[in-house]
Amino acid sequence: MRVLTTIPQNNLRDIPDVVAEIEAKGYDGITTLENRHDPFMPLAVAAVNSERVQLTTGIAIAFLRSPMSVANIGWDLQAASNGRFVLGIGSQVKGHNERRFSAPWSPPAPRLREYAQALRAIWNNWKTGEALNFEGEHYKFTLMTPNFVPEPIASPPPPITLAAVGPVMMKVAGEEYDGVRLHPFCSRKYLENVIVPRLEGAMAKAGRARDKFEISGGGFIATGADDEAVAEMVEWVRMRIGFYGSTRAYWPVLEEHGLEELGLKLNHMSKTDQWDKMTAEIDDDLVHLFTAVGRHDEITGAIEKRFGGLSDTLTDSSSSEIRGSLPADVIQDIQRIPAKFKGYGV
Repeated sequence: MRVLTTIPQNNLRDIPDVVAEIEAKGYDGITTLENRHDPFMPLAVAAVNSERVQLTTGIAIAFLRSPMSVANIGWDLQAASNGRFVLGIGSQVKGHNERRFSAPWSPPAPRLREYAQALRAIWNNWKTGEALNFEGEHYKFTLMTPNFVPEPIASPPPPITLAAVGPVMMKVAGEEYDGVRLHPFCSRKYLENVIVPRLEGAMAKAGRARDKFEISGGGFIATGADDEAVAEMVEWVRMRIGFYGSTRAYWPVLEEHGLEELGLKLNHMSKTDQWDKMTAEIDDDLVHLFTAVGRHDEITGAIEKRFGGLSDTLTDSSSSEIRGSLPADVIQDIQRIPAKFKGYGV
C-alpha cells in the first residue's frame, strides 16, 4: 500500500523544507487540494525541490479550466518533476461550479469522459506530432501550430485519475482514467458493495488490467502519537463527516447504511445556518464507520482492517492545514500491506 500526505499550501516558501522532510520519512508522494488555494502552484515548487516523491493534485476542479490549459500545466509539471506528476481531477458539485466559480454546469460524467480523451489527444499531439483532431460533444480541439507546442519531455504524459462518489462516475473512471480518487466520506461496506464491483465491471468492459489502475482513498485516518492526539483528530473527522453528510452528492454512502434520514437532517441544518450543531449528530459508531482510528502503534492494523484488499493508496491527512504525523517506521509498516496496484502502465 502506498502512503501520501499533504503539504501546506498557504505559503509557498514553506514547501522546500516540508518536502525534504516528507521524502526523508519515506512517504510515497504528496497531494494538494483545491480549497483555499490553487492546487498546481505548490506542486511546481515541490517538483524542483524533490527527487523521489509522486506529486498529485487531489483534486483540481476540472470545469473551471479548459483541457488545453490543464494539458499545459500537466506537461510542465511532468517536465519539472522528471515524470513524477499525476493529474487528479474532479467535477465538484453544481452549486460551487455555478455560484462560486461562475462555471457552466451540465451532467458531469459525459464531460469528464471527454476531458480525459481530450487531454490525451493534446498530449499525443505534443509527444508524437500526430495531428490534433479531437471533436466531442463538449470539447473541440483541432488547432495546434508549432508556436504553441511545448518542448519535448522524456517521460510519458501524466497519468490521469478521477474523483468519484456515485456509480456513474465510477464507470467513467474505470473505463477512461488511470485511477480513481475516492472521497473520504466512504465506508468499507460502500467500497465492497458498490465501488469495487462498479470499477471492476467498467475495467473489464474496457479491457483494462486492475494492477495498472489505482484505487486511492475511501475513508479517513485519525491517528497520533498518544490517545489525546487521536481524540483530537477524531473530533476533526466528526466535524467533516457532518459537513459532507449534508451534501446530496455524498448520500449514496449513507443510503448503503440506511442513514438517509441523517442526510436529510444535516442538509436542513446546513440550509438554516446550524453548522455549529451538525457535529453533534455524528456519534462514535459513525466516526468509526468512515475512519481507521488508532495511535501510531495501532494504526497499521486499523488501516489494514478498514482498507486492506480494497484501496491501494492512502493519504494520512485530509487537509493542507493539518500535517501528516506518521513516523517513518509506521509508514514502512503500512507500505507492507498488500495492494493490487503495481504502477501506471506497468
